Amino acid sequence: MLIPYDAPTAIVYGTGPTTDSCGFNDAIWARATDLDFKLDMFTAKYDTPQFEYTLTCDEALRAVDDIILFRLLAREVALEHGIVLSFLPKPIEAAAGSGMHINFSFIDSSGNNVLALNGQSGPDHMSNLARGCVSGLVTHHRALAALLAPTVLSYKRLQPASLSGYWRNWGGDHRNVTTRVSTQGGARSRLEHRMADSSANPYIAVAAVLHASLLGLLGDYPLPAAETGDGFEFTDATDCVADSLSGAIADLKADPLLGDAVGRMLVDNQLFMREAEVQKTAGMNHTALRDFYIPFL
Repeated sequence: MLIPYDAPTAIVYGTGPTTDSCGFNDAIWARATDLDFKLDMFTAKYDTPQFEYTLTCDEALRAVDDIILFRLLAREVALEHGIVLSFLPKPIEAAAGSGMHINFSFIDSSGNNVLALNGQSGPDHMSNLARGCVSGLVTHHRALAALLAPTVLSYKRLQPASLSGYWRNWGGDHRNVTTRVSTQGGARSRLEHRMADSSANPYIAVAAVLHASLLGLLGDYPLPAAETGDGFEFTDATDCVADSLSGAIADLKADPLLGDAVGRMLVDNQLFMREAEVQKTAGMNHTALRDFYIPFL
């Protein structure tokens, strides 16, 4: 029987010996360092026992390779300490969900970050490239869900007021929008897409985000106003992801432009597999769903 890891102070940047009493996070960091993984940070996160791992930026394909390998490393090291490390979007029904935020930027031939204007960043200093990317992500918001949040449990996480990618919106340093335009300027200018979770195939998730961004740039999509609500009690956005995987599948089918851009054969395969998953998990409660996915994630 699985029980939550006893880490009473592992809540929102908690510190001290009871944040990680077994020390498995330190062991993961040490092993990753020995193997030359580029880790930026790890920290206790919103709920106990939830932790966040952040890898530093790299060329897209190499960064995704690192995600796959690091996830395997982290699970194996945790298991050495008697911990089953889960990357599920909602492993514990009453606790916070876990995402896989995709941060990305672009550099020109001289190595300059081209998302921001004049070395500044944020919604008031976006280049045409940045505006095009955000417009594409907003436009294809609903269809992206089936590729970025591809399990039944994903929709237990994607809920209002959950700091996830629920709403079809964007903003600056606002953690309740789906697409966040960082206000860190210069080389650290970036866009952050917050819908994906680690039940997604990172190769597919990153490809989907980049292709939706490219469609926005090439299609000259309109960019709606930035979100001004707090995302908890008030929001400007009125559109959101579907409330289930089956609904997200329908939304992806209804957006052939995104499907064709990502790759028709790949997307059709994903649709087939996700439909089979909906049928296989029909009627399962939260615990049964978690146990169904844990061997794979």
